[in-house]
Amino acid sequence: MPTLRSPLGDIYFEQRGSRADPPVLLIHGVGCQLIHWPESFLDGIVESGLRVIYFDNRDCGLSFDQGGTPPTIAELIAAREDASLLSPPYSLSDMALDAVHLLNHVGQSGAHIVGVSMGGMIAQRLVANHPERVFSLTSIMSTTGNPDVGEPKPEAIAALASNFVEMDRDAAIENGRNVNNLLGGPHYQSTEVGMGRFVELAYDRALRPAAILRQFAAIVTDGDRRDVIRECKVPVLAIHGTDDPLVAHDGSVDLIETVNDGTLRLIDKMGHDLPEPIIPAMVEATVSHILAADANR
Repeated sequence: MPTLRSPLGDIYFEQRGSRADPPVLLIHGVGCQLIHWPESFLDGIVESGLRVIYFDNRDCGLSFDQGGTPPTIAELIAAREDASLLSPPYSLSDMALDAVHLLNHVGQSGAHIVGVSMGGMIAQRLVANHPERVFSLTSIMSTTGNPDVGEPKPEAIAALASNFVEMDRDAAIENGRNVNNLLGGPHYQSTEVGMGRFVELAYDRALRPAAILRQFAAIVTDGDRRDVIRECKVPVLAIHGTDDPLVAHDGSVDLIETVNDGTLRLIDKMGHDLPEPIIPAMVEATVSHILAADANR
């Protein structure tokens, strides 16, 4: 089993593609395991002459459990208004450092970074704290931490909150499917073509409701990242759906307006999901962005 022995614990990761090809590090979102990367997305990147490195974030999947008492939902809501009210067990910067340790472990000086949702936020901290390790950034359905953008719809917040409750297997799987279908938006059924297909597999592999709360604590206490990414020296591509109920697409608009070299790609009918009908367009945009950046390095 490929694992990195980080200073705090094991990080599970996998790789695809030739070691001679430019490396692409994939960072996923809250509670998402590496199995939530669709095969078509991974294959599309590798078949374009790139190598992918992807992993379970700390407190997720087969990577180490941080431990500690998770925050309550009430504490998370309060921390959205005043981050000083909550002391998370780790930060997004800590999670970015996990990515650095992984790059060291696989012998890479840096990589093109692709981050989804929370993964995009971690990638911004990677750009800010370890700029020499980032060749380019692709941010998918993420935001800058600016409190005036990326606002979730109330029903999306309510759906996510249901994931924090301990349930038996059947109830948890049914709830997970319902949550994914809601977050995926009205145009594509997530349980048919999106990440909702992986709910049962994810439950059996490693479901950790308490850990999801700790990851959210890292997000809500991270604050506004615009000042630390304003001087980003690498090209940034932001991909976002126009029908995202969890992170409004003005979060990606804000990112592109903040950085020096940014490109925005809005995709109609895309929610907070990676649905199969949209993956070819996402792969094409991501690969084109990476190859252009790599050619200019």
